[in-house]
Formats: sequence, structure tokens, C-alpha cells
Amino acid sequence: MTYQGVLQKMQTEFTNPIAYYLVFEDSFLNVNQLLGKEIEINFQGYQCLNCSQSKKIFRQGFCYDCFMKSPAVGDWIMKPELSTAHLDIEDRDLDYEKRVQLQPHIVYLALSSEVKVGVTRKTQVPTRWIDQGAIQAIPIVEVPNRYLAGITEVALKNHYADKTSWQKMLKNEVAPADLFAERNKAADWLPSEVRQHFATESQIFDLHYPVLHYPKKVTSLNLDKTPNYTGTVTGIKGQYLLFEDGTVFNVRTYEGYVVKMSL
Repeated sequence: MTYQGVLQKMQTEFTNPIAYYLVFEDSFLNVNQLLGKEIEINFQGYQCLNCSQSKKIFRQGFCYDCFMKSPAVGDWIMKPELSTAHLDIEDRDLDYEKRVQLQPHIVYLALSSEVKVGVTRKTQVPTRWIDQGAIQAIPIVEVPNRYLAGITEVALKNHYADKTSWQKMLKNEVAPADLFAERNKAADWLPSEVRQHFATESQIFDLHYPVLHYPKKVTSLNLDKTPNYTGTVTGIKGQYLLFEDGTVFNVRTYEGYVVKMSL
């Protein structure tokens, strides 16, 4: 059986284990059903997720021109503290920025390789944690806009990592931690503007992934250098497919790439 289309990040369902789906224009694939099976991935070309042209992907599924212009990839996406919609100040498209920035956001602690701090829109809970391969997560504050979440994250980055070691996450080398205790410690480091939003009743989310066994070493599949790859799927974690030979494929890295997948 063959599936072909433009890669976008896998859609997920918060089940035990997490359910993963690759959605193409005319079909979709339940990725969990690939466990223990051999698949072939063939790189066919590019299609920008914004303009749909067959232009080389620059970053985040966008061609260079779209990446430099689209409000969906403004600097405030990666650096929430740069958000200005609450001040009525436009970056690229104020209407878009108000829709995204002026809604409830969660600042959280997640356990993926070590305890890390992060920001997500409330509507993206628990999807954001699934996408980064966290095995546990706990909200610290819920604030009304992205700017407040951003300055909270900046303050907490003095005490916690803000990046996941993807190699450790994929090998399931996760340092144990008590997220309740860490959440309570974090309360002392919150900016004064957000202390009223501290999530005193927040619960720990536990996340379980469909993995037959974790690799001891990992090698990332690069579709530009290796346009054809065949391997047996042994797991799915974060936005990665894990293969028996230690190869790992980050689906999100290759958004906008046109592929053919043969089972």
C-alpha cells in the first residue's frame, strides 16, 4: 500500500498510548499500525505549506519568501516575550497576531530529557507536550496573552532548560524529577505581573508513547541527503518515527516535503 503527499506534523490523540496520524490530501495513515512493519520513504519534491508552490523549503514548512513574510512564523512564535498585539502594535499582520496572541496561554514544566520550561496556547494542551516527547507535564500559570507567558518563560529560563535534548528523549534517557515540587519552587521566581495566575490546582499529565523498544544510539534521517530509506518502525515519540536500525525521522523537520510512503 502506498501513501503520497505533503508532509505535515503528525496529528495526535491523547490516548494510552498516544495515537498518531499522518494526514495527506486524499488519505490518512494511522501510524501506530506501522509498529513492527517495514516501510519505505521516498522524497519526491517540495510544496510550501503557505503558497503551495514547488519551491525549496526554507524552514517550518515554508519557502524562503513565505517564511520572511507570513505572520504565522513571526519572531514572537519562538520568542513569546516579543509579542506586541496586547499593545495594538503590528509585527506582520495585527489581526492574525491578535487572534493568536490574545488568548489564554499556559507556561508549563515538562519532563522530556530533563525538566524544561515552555509556553503553549491553552488550546494546544496536551498536544504541545506530545509533540516534544514529554513523559510528564504540569502547568505553572495560565495567563490571558502570549506576552505575559513569554516574560514568565524568560524568568524561569534562569532556572530550567528551555530546550529538549532530542537524543536523550528518543533513547528515553529521562532524569527523574518531582514536577509538583518543581512547580512550587517556580512560584517564587514568577514575574510580579503573573503571580496572581499561579496554577495552584494544576495536575500532572502523564503521557505514554507507542514504542516497542528504545534505541541505544540514534541517527537522524536527512531526506535531502538520503532521499530513499527503508526500515522497520519500532516506535513513535514526539514527532519522530523510530526505526530498528537506530535511524530516527523527525516528521516536523520535513514539513512541506512531498513524500511517497510504501508499506
